[in-house]
Amino acid sequence: MPPLGESAAAGTDEPDAIAAEGNGFLAQTLAELRKVVWPSRQQLFSESVAVILMVALSAAAIAAVDRFFHWASSQVFR
Repeated sequence: MPPLGESAAAGTDEPDAIAAEGNGFLAQTLAELRKVVWPSRQQLFSESVAVILMVALSAAAIAAVDRFFHWASSQVFR
């Protein structure tokens, strides 16, 4: 933990951390957003489709197990 009056960024060699020091929250947020590697449109689309398919398959598997146990319990507890 740095002593009072000194920031944690003072000891680093990162220019963004030094430049953002003393600025407000918005400036620091924008400095961090400049470091983000944004996905391409094609990558975003393909990964979104993969997530939707996995959620649908998981929901179908849970529904199948639920229906099986409902059927089994109705056979046992007539």
